[in-house]
Amino acid sequence: MAVSESDYTYLRELVQEQSANLIDPSRNALFDTRLTQIARLSGAESLGDFVTMLKSGRPAHLHRAVAEAMTINETSFFRDLKPFEMFREVILPRLIERRQDARRLRIWSAASSTGQEAYSLAMVIAEHFPDLAHWDVKIIGTDISRQVVDYAQKGRYRRLEVNRGLPARMLLKYMTRDGEEWEVSPQIRSMCEFQYANLCAPLSLLPVFDLVLLRNVLLYFSQQDRRALFREIHRKLAPDGYLVLGNAEQAEDSTDLFEVEFGANCYFYSPVKTG
Repeated sequence: MAVSESDYTYLRELVQEQSANLIDPSRNALFDTRLTQIARLSGAESLGDFVTMLKSGRPAHLHRAVAEAMTINETSFFRDLKPFEMFREVILPRLIERRQDARRLRIWSAASSTGQEAYSLAMVIAEHFPDLAHWDVKIIGTDISRQVVDYAQKGRYRRLEVNRGLPARMLLKYMTRDGEEWEVSPQIRSMCEFQYANLCAPLSLLPVFDLVLLRNVLLYFSQQDRRALFREIHRKLAPDGYLVLGNAEQAEDSTDLFEVEFGANCYFYSPVKTG
């Protein structure tokens, strides 16, 4: 059975409902490439038959599988250097000063995909702040795709992946070659953990964070979903913590919650002080 325009509309609405990811009709072909395997595994003879199965409401886990398959998982080590420079030169020194007594840091890599952002942050800490080896430091990466969460947890990357953004010196220092793959060192892995989380659902199981990185995610959210997510992040961010967005993103929907600061040629945000 061929896929009709109404089928594509249904799939776009399903993905938005499950993950808040807005897919433009011009990108309908993505459904054909990304859902073919899921459709086959579900027993459907075609993508059209698969949509019919989804519309019948069964089984519910297939609805989540569609949203996960359509999630944008583009990432690389040290993607966009300016935020990492800002982290090293401005944000982390401030947080270290403020957390001297507790000697504890919690960092959230939201929509962490296959984990390169979280591991990059851990490498910056190990490389430039060796004293934090005696602190309780945890970088928590979350993603709506269980497949990429599993991938990140393994901490193993192909040659093409480590060649994208990871300096050769840091590759040799913090990763070990195993055949055609490179494995993240125990020192770096000990700082990172990964778990499933839907940014459009309550995040009650996550702790309060000192720093939240929400980069290149909001572009795919509706204005209403962005506002809801900003409120949730505000609840999960320490009053003296920081929020970092992507270069093309702004917290314009939540000026009552966050105020902009500037450092290292890149914007970042602090929670608005109340009371």
